[in-house]
Amino acid sequence: MKTKIIIILFFAALSLSACKKTLDLYPLDQIASATFWKSKGDFDKGLAAVYSTLQVEEFAVGLTFRDCLTDNAYAQFNSGNVNNINGGNLTPSTGGFQQSIYNDSYTGIARINNFLQQLNAYSGADVTDDVRKQFEGEVKFIRAFYYFQLYSIYGDVPLVLEPLTLATQKQAKVPAAKVLEQILADLDYGIANLSTNAYGQNSGHATSSTAQAFKARVLLFAAYGSTGTPDPAILTQVRDLCQQVMTKYSLTKNFEDNFRDATQKGNTEIIFSINFLAPNNASPLDMYYGDWVAAGPLKNFVNDFECTDGLPYGVSPLTNTSAPFTNRDPRLAKTVFVDHPDFGNGLVHFPSNPRATGYGVIKFLEPGNIPFGFSTLSQQDIVVMRLGEVMLMYAEAQNELLGPDVTVYKATTDLRARVNMPPFPAGLTQSQMRDRIRHERRVELAFEGLHYYDLIRWHTANQVLNNITDGLQPYHFEDKFYKWPLPQIEIDKSGGVLVQNPNY
Repeated sequence: MKTKIIIILFFAALSLSACKKTLDLYPLDQIASATFWKSKGDFDKGLAAVYSTLQVEEFAVGLTFRDCLTDNAYAQFNSGNVNNINGGNLTPSTGGFQQSIYNDSYTGIARINNFLQQLNAYSGADVTDDVRKQFEGEVKFIRAFYYFQLYSIYGDVPLVLEPLTLATQKQAKVPAAKVLEQILADLDYGIANLSTNAYGQNSGHATSSTAQAFKARVLLFAAYGSTGTPDPAILTQVRDLCQQVMTKYSLTKNFEDNFRDATQKGNTEIIFSINFLAPNNASPLDMYYGDWVAAGPLKNFVNDFECTDGLPYGVSPLTNTSAPFTNRDPRLAKTVFVDHPDFGNGLVHFPSNPRATGYGVIKFLEPGNIPFGFSTLSQQDIVVMRLGEVMLMYAEAQNELLGPDVTVYKATTDLRARVNMPPFPAGLTQSQMRDRIRHERRVELAFEGLHYYDLIRWHTANQVLNNITDGLQPYHFEDKFYKWPLPQIEIDKSGGVLVQNPNY
């Protein structure tokens, strides 16, 4: 879906007031906050600047590297320092994702807090009450997005809700429960005040249902706590939110329509995405995964796709070891390529880099951009949430609450039917359905940045990651890694105000 929010990098300076210099209080090559916020148009541009903060690698084109922290894939260039983390070298100074997720989240939060302060102070008649609520709802949704990154990865973190000054810049951590409380408050504001249109009808702006879907994701993570045993009261909220969202969206005809440029605009399944628009606002998506093969799916992941009869590969009589992609769940060929991406009809690209595992990720590649390289202007939107995930959240919550009832079967059957996969067998127990849903999340949502969150919330990361046998590196996961260390540089800058997480 192509946004009408034109990203203007010039407005990056809006997050902080312009520096004052002797005899140069208002430099002509910068925009100062004191002279900028003078009309609704300025707030439109400021909102675009807030959305632009989402385009940093770890929240956009680098989401696929999050799966390289799991049993799904290997990062041959150690993007985000994921290989160091996988090997057990997760320290306050590891860097990569360990530092950038923290720093870029607070960069986005700072810009949002400045926007809200300016909006609160603005009294122009061109910003009506409804427009004000829309502005506030959108930026609070994005603030909730950032605080969820911090909450789910680090736990206790500083909670900053207004622009910092020299006197307040050193902030102590607050309990994770308080961070969660603020996330939910921001999302509830968005639910109450954002547009009731489906996201595909709203030109790239977050909607009420966007906030509902994200609240369901947040609560599903929170429900499992620190033990992996879910809280029924929280799961009830997840189920109810998903039911409301599912009434507004429908699955696309083709699985890949969610990720191809031409079929993202007005898409009926996408609930939120990070938007790009070439030529001035393109990404390296095709180059990263189509030419550099920066993420290589592991063999155990490929083997997890069932045969077309719904039986596991290697068990099904349809198993063909000499042609392993034959008679398989169609999502396999729509997610993974062998050696090189081939879309048929001569649309083939031979990567310039090695294929570390023999496989690459085809899921997000745009055939029309072949050949993939430095000059490729990828403008596919990065899908953050879609109906497929919401259906699986509903199925998971309902199964944990009531077992595999007819609605759980319907959600999973409808999702699998899109790719002509058969329904799950009748008569499954709750435990058996739980395993099936977890499998379905892995193959349906592969490389969308969610599998690591799943292993953490289910509290299975230690079991899964320490038993990978087909990785190209050793894996070592310790219980303390369920919460990452805060960046050491932030601890040092705080002068002792910010305290490191336990066991680091």
